[in-house]
Amino acid sequence: MGLTTSAEAPLPVGEVSRLIGGWIDRLGAVWVEGQITQLSRRPGAGVVFLTLRDPSYDISVSVTCYRQVFDAVADAVSEGARVVVHAKPEWYAPRGQLSLRAAEIRPVGIGELLARLEQLKRSLGAEGLFAPARKKPLPFLPQLIGLVCGRASAAERDVLENARRRWPAVRFEVRNVAVQGVRAVPQVLQAVKELDDHADVDVIIVARGGGSVEDLLPFSDEQLVRAVADCRTPVVSAIGHEPDSPLLDLVADLRASTPTDAAKKVVPDVGEELDRVQALRDRALRTVRGVLEREERGLAHALHRRVMEHPHRMVEEREHETDALVARSRRVLGHLLDRADSELSHTRARVVALSPAATLERGYAVLQRADGAVVRAAGEVTADEELRARVAEGEFTVRVAGD
Repeated sequence: MGLTTSAEAPLPVGEVSRLIGGWIDRLGAVWVEGQITQLSRRPGAGVVFLTLRDPSYDISVSVTCYRQVFDAVADAVSEGARVVVHAKPEWYAPRGQLSLRAAEIRPVGIGELLARLEQLKRSLGAEGLFAPARKKPLPFLPQLIGLVCGRASAAERDVLENARRRWPAVRFEVRNVAVQGVRAVPQVLQAVKELDDHADVDVIIVARGGGSVEDLLPFSDEQLVRAVADCRTPVVSAIGHEPDSPLLDLVADLRASTPTDAAKKVVPDVGEELDRVQALRDRALRTVRGVLEREERGLAHALHRRVMEHPHRMVEEREHETDALVARSRRVLGHLLDRADSELSHTRARVVALSPAATLERGYAVLQRADGAVVRAAGEVTADEELRARVAEGEFTVRVAGD
């Protein structure tokens, strides 16, 4: 459609529509999968109109087919059913509308849906989206709980009533969404993202009652699974009943078998917690009492010991021992001093007996020359030499005779 146009030379609307139609007519037939959201079968009309919608995105396209094409699957196809259509794009020029002309319609069976879910499960599991290491722990006592559920649904009532019965002060931020059909995925996806961005929400519960495999398909959508995996807030999946297991159960941080079970797992029971606190207080009291009683018994045992009953007895016994030791020390010291005194007296007597003064007192004299030398032999002196004679009491001078 390489055309040359300008504001001065525009193309008429009809020409543009004709050109678009010519380009679309050259397109080949394609196989398309989607969910039927609107179905119009006018009595007597040879054409059936329906709208085919992508369950993961807010996109739909009109489909037309001859009555005999639809009658071949009319018993198995209705609004909300998933189908695979072999159709060729058509352009309705008068209205400028694109549609698909279906030549064959095939319903998607339960077995095929389950096979696709299993394949998606293996693919997401290989990426690690279901790994236990990615699971975030739930807060012990959430102050604000985000709840994604159907409007006025039994799931909403079960979660709210059971949670408030367990902990009356708990608060909820509720997002009512479609929980089945073509609008379920985008609405649930938006609600989860809004609650995850809410700064005060501590945990998110996605709840829905039981249903068929087709009803629960939105909770196995790949977009929703990846969005839950990216949440910073812990997510609890409470979809259907115990046997139901959408992919949301695998990626959520906690799976609850029912909405009631989700309330029990997210919110603690105030009565149980009070009982637990009382039990801990009783245990602490018993422990403290046990310690005090043990210490009292130890103190009583210590006080009943002889040394504690008569604390001065030890001092008195030690006093007698000390007195005995002091007396013994004095006796030993006295003996030592007496012996030393005796030895000193004997030594003094010997010294006195051997001293020159004692010899002098017996009448002896010591002769000394002028230089102080003691005269020991007669040949050491000369005639007329003056000597000094030292006696016991004084000294005097003597002269050596001529002979």
